[in-house]
Amino acid sequence: MGETKDGAGRRTARRAVLIGGAAAVVGGAALARGQLSHLWWRLPGAQRPRVEGAVDFRGARWVAASPANYRRADRPDDYTIDRVVVHVTQGSYASAVKVFQDPAHQAAAHYIVGADGHVTQMIRELDVAFHAGSRAYNERSVGIEHEGFVDRPSSFTDAMYAASARLTAGICARYGIPVDREHIVGHVEVPGTDHTDPGPHWDWDRYLRLVRQARTAPTQPTGNGTAEPVGTEK
Repeated sequence: MGETKDGAGRRTARRAVLIGGAAAVVGGAALARGQLSHLWWRLPGAQRPRVEGAVDFRGARWVAASPANYRRADRPDDYTIDRVVVHVTQGSYASAVKVFQDPAHQAAAHYIVGADGHVTQMIRELDVAFHAGSRAYNERSVGIEHEGFVDRPSSFTDAMYAASARLTAGICARYGIPVDREHIVGHVEVPGTDHTDPGPHWDWDRYLRLVRQARTAPTQPTGNGTAEPVGTEK
């Protein structure tokens, strides 16, 4: 979400996914069913079974986005994840949840961080969220929305910074993403975007310092293959 450079809302086009198939043959004979089942987990583009209500960030609340606002995938096996994109909702937490559940919106981020520090996950990190306005960035990044407005410094609370930093630190740990401004970017920095968020009042120095501090702390053993159920606490 976020404010657009021309003041108009941006529509993110839905993308079609090309799903490739693979057949494995050893010595000219087909592999046994058990062997194929074992290899299936390692094939790029394979759809891993999902646990209803599972989250990738411990303590997050799960609220499902509309399937029209993301594409099922098997990241990082089919697409490398090497970016975190910071957004601002230009509205309330409730309004962000509502539009991400609306199939006509055709855009959503993986997470929303509230002013009170609560984290809501709406799309699994496995999947490609339509959040950045760029197919390449959608496929390679995790998008985090922050409740508030780009022109209101008071939107960015201590609780929000701390919670978002822990979230980003966990993402960076899972995928080996460096904690720097090349890999943790604002929506405004996505090539071709017309958005301005997170805006001039987002304190990048503070945020990266908090992410680095959280990055050195022990992290929960979650990830795309072992997501935790809603309600799990640290």
